[in-house]
Amino acid sequence: MTHLWVRAEQREHEQRVGLTPEGAATLLARGFQITVEDSSARAIPIDGYRSAGCTIAPENSWPGAPPDAIILGLKELPDDGTPLPHRHIMFGHAYKGQPAGQILLNRFTAGKGVLYDLEYLVDDSGRRVAAFGYWAGYAGAAVALKCWAAQQRGSIAGPLGVYPNSAAMQADLNQELDGLHSPAAIVIGALGRVGSGAVDLCSAVGVATTKWDIAETAHGGPFPEILQHEIFLNAILARPGCPVFVPASATTAKRRLGVIGDIACDPTSAFSPIKVYDRVTTWDQPALRVHTDPPLDVTAIDNLPSLLPLESSQDYAAQLLPTLQSLDAMDRGVWARTRAEFDRHAGTT
Repeated sequence: MTHLWVRAEQREHEQRVGLTPEGAATLLARGFQITVEDSSARAIPIDGYRSAGCTIAPENSWPGAPPDAIILGLKELPDDGTPLPHRHIMFGHAYKGQPAGQILLNRFTAGKGVLYDLEYLVDDSGRRVAAFGYWAGYAGAAVALKCWAAQQRGSIAGPLGVYPNSAAMQADLNQELDGLHSPAAIVIGALGRVGSGAVDLCSAVGVATTKWDIAETAHGGPFPEILQHEIFLNAILARPGCPVFVPASATTAKRRLGVIGDIACDPTSAFSPIKVYDRVTTWDQPALRVHTDPPLDVTAIDNLPSLLPLESSQDYAAQLLPTLQSLDAMDRGVWARTRAEFDRHAGTT
């Protein structure tokens, strides 16, 4: 019997989950065993999972799960260096040269476990079977606009908080933008999941947006047009061959650009297309000021959908559920492809 263990997230400001009670009921009906950890933070209450028939385990008890259990989570595990013997489904952020990535892979190698990275669960055409991208773009655009509004008032953006839904986020943002002129924004990657979310948020609050995608960036740069917009929203993942959209020289160049929202958020990758910053920002300090006169702020938060944890969880879990239903066949298809990525990067083949 396939045993799926849904762990509680242990990262601060993380309330999302990859399986809803309705999805758990579907898996239980197929004969799966489902264990769900209690959680002090999860956006979906534990009672729904209990009513669906799941076994409820104490919060953060996954290290003691049965050896054959498959551990489902989203964000990073505690960085305690312990070997990882289980099969884990999660976002590992370990395959693009990130400094912490090799440490994580070494932990899997030491424990003889396996990482099934959610970013690399792809169908036959190479498209990800499930993604938080839309909500990352939506929330990322909102945060960038909050940073811009604060900058216009001579300050820097303060701490962020969770919103119960997207309507509440829009209402809050409209209040912050009240009395300010409407900025000019540009989204690169506008046709993708992330970009479409960013465009939709901008549209919802009346911000005119230039929409760029592959056609507009195919020449490889430079891209002086970006500097003529007040807000740049990057929705392109860092990967080999990605052009540089904002070079280090942009800080002192003549520009209107005041805020960069790096929604893709991979500053430690050698392939990052934004060269004016080198670290992620946080919920407590969402803006990093990289130049003062005129100001240039970067916001780069790596769990943006958590600002809308309920809506983003429901959407993502619905996308992921069909793939979870094939967990009893992890030697082929989607699961075999992501296992091959792990083996290649961990050096186990």
